[in-house]
Amino acid sequence: MTEQKWLFIDSGIHTPAYNMALDEYLLECGAKGRKQPVLRFYGWDPPGLSLGYFQKTTGRIDLEGVHAIGAECVRRLTGGLAVLHHQELTYSVIIPEDYPEMPGSVVGAYRVLSKGLLEGFKAMGLHAELAIPDDNFGRSHSPVCFEEASWYELVVEGRKAAGSAQTRQKGMILQHGSIPIAIDENELFACFHYAGERQKQRAKRAFSGKAVALKDLLKRDVSIEEVKRAFYSGFEKGLGIQLNPITLSEEEEQEVLYLAKKKYESEQWNLSR
Repeated sequence: MTEQKWLFIDSGIHTPAYNMALDEYLLECGAKGRKQPVLRFYGWDPPGLSLGYFQKTTGRIDLEGVHAIGAECVRRLTGGLAVLHHQELTYSVIIPEDYPEMPGSVVGAYRVLSKGLLEGFKAMGLHAELAIPDDNFGRSHSPVCFEEASWYELVVEGRKAAGSAQTRQKGMILQHGSIPIAIDENELFACFHYAGERQKQRAKRAFSGKAVALKDLLKRDVSIEEVKRAFYSGFEKGLGIQLNPITLSEEEEQEVLYLAKKKYESEQWNLSR
């Protein structure tokens, strides 16, 4: 891609409802005419269990377990499986479908946008690769997103290190994803129903070999600011872009808060499936 200017928002740490509302708000801004792509970084407080748009909750998600670890459920606009967002950097990209050299396919768009993630890992001193799923991909019955890597997600040392999800609406692409700094497996598996403790422990053992966080890869403490700097430069270098930081106006902030309360805090949206 030729170098272009993108907008950049570091929205800081917010509730799960606010985070999903802001991603939707930015998508709507693009649909209404603001065609300049946006990269956003954000965090979560309290932790959030984000559910894929089509994901079923009954018999799959343990709501009591979610609440017991101090987390909240929220449903994403994007597909895929559940992700527990806690100690991580979360990113989102909002970009027109007709952006120069942007492929028309979902997989193609993943491949392009993953260049920013690849360079971000490189800036952290890690060699990441695009995931190439085996023939059994998609057959897993696990509700846990990080239990398997899908096309053009990132793996380091054979384990999934970044997960992403994407939707296309109103001429726009929304892709957002997680870059775990640390993973607490006990917290994660408290969020899901299993037939019994033996099945849960078997799932945890399988998960340990499939997912990895930055802290474990680097074998040291990692700060969120260090990760932000690495992936900020990574997106600029990988996509050949210049990022221009902006902040929301008070009016925009109020619109996001309204959407968060009306939609993303409601059980009708979050637990409708």
